[in-house]
Amino acid sequence: MKAIVYEKYGPADVLRYTDVDRPAIGDDQVLVRVRATSVNAADRLVMRGSPYIARAWFGLRRPRKTVLGRDIAGTVEQVGAKVTGFQVGDEVCGEMDQRGFAEYVAAPEANLVRKPAGVTFEQAASLPVAGTTALQAVRLGQVGPGTTVLVNGASGGVGSFAVQLARTLGAQVTGVCGTRNVDLVRSLGAHHVIDHTREDVTRGSTRFDTIIDLAADHSLSAFRRVLAPEGVYISSNGTRGAVLGPLPRLLAVAVTSPFLRQKLRGLIVRRSVEDLDHLAGLVAAGKIAPAITRTLPLAEAADALRLLEGRNAGGKIVLTV
Repeated sequence: MKAIVYEKYGPADVLRYTDVDRPAIGDDQVLVRVRATSVNAADRLVMRGSPYIARAWFGLRRPRKTVLGRDIAGTVEQVGAKVTGFQVGDEVCGEMDQRGFAEYVAAPEANLVRKPAGVTFEQAASLPVAGTTALQAVRLGQVGPGTTVLVNGASGGVGSFAVQLARTLGAQVTGVCGTRNVDLVRSLGAHHVIDHTREDVTRGSTRFDTIIDLAADHSLSAFRRVLAPEGVYISSNGTRGAVLGPLPRLLAVAVTSPFLRQKLRGLIVRRSVEDLDHLAGLVAAGKIAPAITRTLPLAEAADALRLLEGRNAGGKIVLTV
């Protein structure tokens, strides 16, 4: 089968579209013929082995898992002896611990949900990582009817879901993004859109009940200035720092929060098939729609990662298989 392989850390040039053995499945796994997958910031970080501290899990000198990719959507081709929830022909989606950028994957049954009939493979493939991250951020931020919500990094994969989810919960949503993505964020349902190249939201007079910070482009104290006295600030487990990544920010949040009326929270995302199933249902019902802005064939995964690294892609980039 074909897959996107990398054998050393580095930029997208290290990726190869090549032949590898089709995976064998265990008793609790299913073989999925992948129809679509999507690109996430996590794929870029794993590809580069960044931050360096994460190489303790990825592989110190070279990647332990040489096929990239986490999101998958496709059709069940074979089931293991202990699998009871799926059968051949079922359409599914889920999250992998890498190995998703391939024609076939051996996926644990526990990682998958059924894809609703009204949801395309491309839409389903955009949900597992970005969608569940946004959903857990919105819940942690106690977003509800009438709350004022700031999504910093509103045009990205996670941000584009966070804007829509907050809007469906009845919140007043302000999205922050770059110039070229202002129209995209407005189309997602944001009530107000701020172009960060022209306006610094942390110097404004508006205070927000919830801030979902997916960009980490201002200090913690700057965001606290525009957070309501008993508001909730959510710090993403994002990408800052080549060595320690988000750890200093998350540590500052954990250390500072107990002494404040404001609630500061670090977003530590957990894989949840219940959350994924809920999101797929929202898409099927037309309540949210994945903001897929680019679709490329699997062979062009390197180009997709380059687009993502440009930080202006907006929405989700999907690879079709």
